[in-house]
Amino acid sequence: MKLTREEFENTVIAVIQRLPKFVKEKMENVDVVIEGRASADLVSEMGLRSPYDLLGLYQGVPIDQRGFYYGNVLPDKITLFQLPIESVCYTKEEIKEKIREVVIHEVGHYFGLDEDKLSELEEGKE
Repeated sequence: MKLTREEFENTVIAVIQRLPKFVKEKMENVDVVIEGRASADLVSEMGLRSPYDLLGLYQGVPIDQRGFYYGNVLPDKITLFQLPIESVCYTKEEIKEKIREVVIHEVGHYFGLDEDKLSELEEGKE
């Protein structure tokens, strides 16, 4: 199943708009972008086998690691990879739910959560 680029973008925008107010208020200097899939260099750098193994990526300095020195820096970046997200879904509704999951996961990294903590939260252990 696939969405048009416009449908995908609109879904991402809607997910971000529905984030809790306290989350949106704390998100500063971060861009959200959509790419088809991760580059071969990025896949290699991350030790993955395929660009389809990466649904999203946070790049930047998490809020909890920013000190008084933080400033005059390029925006942090959350990237969603459209083709890999679509490849794990069978319906438009599944794609929309997966986009929501990936956005929340990457926003979690922005707030300083590591993979273990995110997994716990996603599994409902916290």
